Amino acid sequence: MLRAVLVNASRPAVRPALIYRQVARPSFHIFARYESSKVNDPGALKAAHKVNDKLQENWKSPVLTYEQVKPRTLSPGGDAYLIDVREPDEVMQGSIPSSVNLPLSVLVNSLHLNPQTFRAQHGFEKPKATQEIVFYCRSGKRSASACDIARRNGYENVVNYEGSWLDWVSREGGAKK
Repeated sequence: MLRAVLVNASRPAVRPALIYRQVARPSFHIFARYESSKVNDPGALKAAHKVNDKLQENWKSPVLTYEQVKPRTLSPGGDAYLIDVREPDEVMQGSIPSSVNLPLSVLVNSLHLNPQTFRAQHGFEKPKATQEIVFYCRSGKRSASACDIARRNGYENVVNYEGSWLDWVSREGGAKK
C-alpha cells in the first residue's frame, strides 16, 4: 500500500537582519511517497484477517427487536437507558418514547466526562458501566458503532436495537414523541 506523507520543511519565518521589516519566507511542503507494506504471501494476509476476526468476535453486541424494545418504552426503569445516537436535527423528526439523545459524534468524549459534567451537558445521568444501554439510530448502523464504542470504553451491558427508528416508525404507524 502506498502512503503519502506531508513533511513541512519550513524555514525560519523571519531573518534576523530584517526583523524591522517582518519579511517572512513561505513554507515548503515536500511530499514523500513510500511503500508501507508488501504482502508477498496471500496466505499470511488471510491468516492475519482470521486473527483479527477472532479478536473482534467478542465485540458483537446482542441485538433487540421491536417486540423486545416496546416494553422498555412503556415502563422505563432507572436501571436501563434507551439512547438515540442520531444528531439533534434528526431527533426533531421524532424519537422513541423514554429515549434520551446522545449523538454518536460526541459519544466517545461524553463517556469520559465525570458524572456532573455529563449531566450538565446532556441533561440525564451518566450511564454506569454495568447498566443496560440500548442504542438506536435511524437504521441500525450508527447504533452498532455506538455499541462498539461503549464496549471499548468499559461498558459491559450494551445492546443494539437493529431496526432502530425506521423499524419503530413502520410498526407504530408514524412519528411518535
